[in-house]
Amino acid sequence: MITRRDIAVALSAVAFTLGGVALASARAEVMGSTVFDWNAMTPQPNKTGAVRKVVQAPTATLDELEIHITTLNPGETPHPPHKHPDEELVIVKEGTVESLVNGQTRRVGPGSIIFQASNQMHSIRNVGDVPAVYHVIKWNSPGMLKK
Repeated sequence: MITRRDIAVALSAVAFTLGGVALASARAEVMGSTVFDWNAMTPQPNKTGAVRKVVQAPTATLDELEIHITTLNPGETPHPPHKHPDEELVIVKEGTVESLVNGQTRRVGPGSIIFQASNQMHSIRNVGDVPAVYHVIKWNSPGMLKK
């Protein structure tokens, strides 16, 4: 038999749990306007060069905005061709890269911008004699992230 005490304990547990969930959700702060100083970004070496992680956070209109900067050594590719639901921009800062776009390989240099559409195969490779540096801006629109 369920007593009043059992009901009170169950209701207290539900209220405590819901309060904890609300508090955790409130902690996922929406990123406001900010400046990312190049000199404050420390490159983290990896097997193909290095990466500078800039940000990976929700914004007022996106579930997630991710920005990182890759330094890719000559002849290297960070990963095989792949696809994913999020879209991304790649902005070439230094060097020469080949990018797989719409089934074709395109060679581009500094100042070039590559747009990778959702769920389309893409890749990038440094085809130059010096390290290539490029900025990657990826985003997840509302509802895209798996919960």
